[in-house]
Amino acid sequence: MTDIGRRRLLAAGGGVALAGALAAGCGSNTGRGGGGSGPALSQWYHQYGEPGTQQAVKRYAAAYKKADVTVQWRPGDYDRQTAAALLTDAGPDVFEVNGPTLEQIQGGQVADLTDVVAPVKDDFHQAVLAPKIWQDKIWGIPQTVDTQLLYYRKSLLRDAGVQPPQTVDALVDAAKKLTTGKVKGLFLGNDGGVGVLGGTPLFAAGLSLIGDDGKVGFDDPAAARVLAKIRQLYADGSLLLGAPTDWSDPAAFVQGLTAMQWSGLWALPQIRKALGDDFGVLPFPKDGAGGKPSVPVGAYASAVSARSRHRAAATAFAKWLWVDRTDFQRDFALSYGFHIPARRSLAKGARQLQDGAAADAVRLATEHGYAEPLLWTTPDRNAYQDALSRIIKDGANPESELKAVVRKVNAELQRVRKK
Repeated sequence: MTDIGRRRLLAAGGGVALAGALAAGCGSNTGRGGGGSGPALSQWYHQYGEPGTQQAVKRYAAAYKKADVTVQWRPGDYDRQTAAALLTDAGPDVFEVNGPTLEQIQGGQVADLTDVVAPVKDDFHQAVLAPKIWQDKIWGIPQTVDTQLLYYRKSLLRDAGVQPPQTVDALVDAAKKLTTGKVKGLFLGNDGGVGVLGGTPLFAAGLSLIGDDGKVGFDDPAAARVLAKIRQLYADGSLLLGAPTDWSDPAAFVQGLTAMQWSGLWALPQIRKALGDDFGVLPFPKDGAGGKPSVPVGAYASAVSARSRHRAAATAFAKWLWVDRTDFQRDFALSYGFHIPARRSLAKGARQLQDGAAADAVRLATEHGYAEPLLWTTPDRNAYQDALSRIIKDGANPESELKAVVRKVNAELQRVRKK
């Protein structure tokens, strides 16, 4: 998966603008299954960065005998391409989607996959399945689980007399103590965490973006309190800024530029290769009496276009690949990059996830994982991210900034419910 894909999946979520023309020449790097004798189906994927992934998905398509499946590998702004294609008759039959978004579901652009998923619904990671559900129907099949974690260097913490932080207050103190002339205490990205943290601190304070009651989930003094502490990290000079690579790459951590780094599960094999057992993983620590550890999770889904001329055949293929063929699902998650299979039974049985930090990561994602809710739309996300930037980088007042975001989200909730 590319850096922009990871950022959108786990930090920016699934919302995209529908504007923009669909480039006819985009995705010319295609592969036809060739094994099917049924209808011709088009399947789209965004451009993964892990070597071997493209060849693997072509191999899966070639193994399907009930249709002739052509795989398209789509470079560039995949979310925008897909959103535009779904409005036309030239789009894919089956496609990977960072969502589906509420707009795509309400607009009748994606097919109902409830009957496909229902027999194994309880086996999916429930936090990543939840945003695929609208009005008790399932609109996408989670493919793999990606998650973010706090990596810490055991030896650096031990030498400084610092325990792995279990609260945000302890994180602030630890980052300050671990900051020396050559090493910073914590790396949250080159923008101080603005782009990657998203709602994670709110969940750590025991809150949410949208509550189970469908209302704003962070209209609470605890939200301002925790964001003020994230600002404190920035103000203290405890954060690494201007690293050669950003948060999704573990280079700063393995090179010793920071004692702790927020990054993705995909970084774990590289860190383990460089540092051996001299690292551990943590959730984002809890804040306050009502707080809880927080682990953001996300999953691209396989969806079927409602405009497909072969919708029944496309649905059958999606079921075959992402429900029936557990061997392909395990291969896709673990043989190229490093992801958690979306099915809990597959994650439990995966050899690569049985020991050490990898096993800890699976446990943390299972126990503390949260995903952005379907009702958290692009306007909500943009308003919150802008406020987060002003709070962290400019020292703006968290209470007044969040009040403005709450008003925006309330208005957006009213808008989407009218559809």
